[in-house]
Amino acid sequence: MPAAPMNPMNPMDDETARTRLLDAAEALFYAEGIQAVGMDRIRTESGIPLKRLYRLYPAKESLVTAYLERRDRRWMASLGAAVEAGRADPVGAVFEWLAQWFSEPDFRGCAFLNAYGELGAGPAGVLDVVRRHKAELRALLAGIAGPGREGLAEQLLLLVEGATVVAALEPGPGAAVRAREAAYVLVGAEDGRTDGGTDGGTD
Repeated sequence: MPAAPMNPMNPMDDETARTRLLDAAEALFYAEGIQAVGMDRIRTESGIPLKRLYRLYPAKESLVTAYLERRDRRWMASLGAAVEAGRADPVGAVFEWLAQWFSEPDFRGCAFLNAYGELGAGPAGVLDVVRRHKAELRALLAGIAGPGREGLAEQLLLLVEGATVVAALEPGPGAAVRAREAAYVLVGAEDGRTDGGTDGGTD
């Protein structure tokens, strides 16, 4: 449903206008794709006049970048809070959080991979946000894996990304549950090596 039009007797400040524009952009870009949604559509859904839209976001690239930056902040903050709350089992907390996300009715996969898939190495600002988001996720998983376990962190990242792609095709928690099982196997194997395990060799 389009946002209510502005009342000329009660002008909207720029911050509120940006919020309405980003809310509309996020809903439309994530559900339908970036290239499928034009600025006129954003104007209609947000209720912000086109002239003001272009004053705040002079090009579609700047609006896409702002949408992804805001989503990155929310996404990482939510996942980070879940990991903090599940400190006794941070690996399990990651995949439990993913299972809940994958079960949301509007889940459409990773917004950042979706954007990269649509735009490729096109707009530099968009690509920078995508790379930064993945670097932040890698850093969070490296913190969970622990010092000197860069290989484990990369494996966990592959499980997270792979589960997200599978869930986009098969909605629901199943991909996260299966990925969590694989993650526990990897962590157990790494712990075994750290504790002096022999990887199954014989004397």
